[in-house]
Amino acid sequence: MRKIKPYFVLICLMTLLFSCKESTFHEGKFFAGGVYATADQLNDGKSVYMDYCVSCHGFNGDGNGVSGKGLFPPPRNFKLGIYKFGHVVAGELPHDDTLYKIIKHGLNGTAMLPWDMSKEQVYNVIQYIKTFAPKAWEGKDKKLGKKLVVGKDPYGASHKSFAIEKGKEVYHVVAQCQSCHRAYVSHEELNKISLKINDEAIEEFDEEMYKLKLQEGEHGYKVMPPDFTMHELRSVGTMKEEKGLKDPERIAINDIYMRLLAGAGGAAMPSWKDVIEDNEIWALAYYVRYLQGFKKDQAKRKAFINSIEKNK
Repeated sequence: MRKIKPYFVLICLMTLLFSCKESTFHEGKFFAGGVYATADQLNDGKSVYMDYCVSCHGFNGDGNGVSGKGLFPPPRNFKLGIYKFGHVVAGELPHDDTLYKIIKHGLNGTAMLPWDMSKEQVYNVIQYIKTFAPKAWEGKDKKLGKKLVVGKDPYGASHKSFAIEKGKEVYHVVAQCQSCHRAYVSHEELNKISLKINDEAIEEFDEEMYKLKLQEGEHGYKVMPPDFTMHELRSVGTMKEEKGLKDPERIAINDIYMRLLAGAGGAAMPSWKDVIEDNEIWALAYYVRYLQGFKKDQAKRKAFINSIEKNK
């Protein structure tokens, strides 16, 4: 009997393996913003997706993967073509570099971890993800949102205290953030701010001002706005490489500013761009960052919340 050599068996197995590899895409696609992905890039992107993403986001990109059951927030449904944390006005399509940063750095307080992929893998999986929402993404005529940038901070470290105080006023009276989030001042202080900003007293206080309010979202589930003294802010940290910044505090304030400027796609969080002044957005970013500081010290947070509730 003729003896089969081991290397011949290996060659046969490798041939069988590669001949069975599925090539879903046989031609390239144009996406919004004139981005073109070749068939090879899309097929590689699918392979990366199956290795890293499918367990949560599902085979169909609908967020119904086996590992996604019970996760909060649920994995993103890519079929909707809605992206929560773009550097564009909420509701517009984000640029690839923003999606790249989210994949590389992850999102705080979620199961979306930082992924150690090559630049090529990340780029290719981004293009594949777009194919789940062809109506939103596919075609030379589709437009990306205008990219928003972090401009000059009018305050800086030397005027941080002033920015926090101004941010408190913007939060509670100018933007009225407590209509979704909760208030962080007493009735008496809120009244003083109203007299200062609007030159009028508050006749009746909202009974729900110290509670978080569930909001309708476009992702198929209701959204709970964060309590800034307790909860992680999802997108803080995705701009770690922005302008070569190294200071975590500077990065965090810039990230909060960007989220306020852009809003959150598919959620009730609007873009504040052109709604309030840019210096007010910066002040609000400083105030939110100040509130985040209580998360690190629960005893300090408890004393802060108790002092508000005592003086309702």
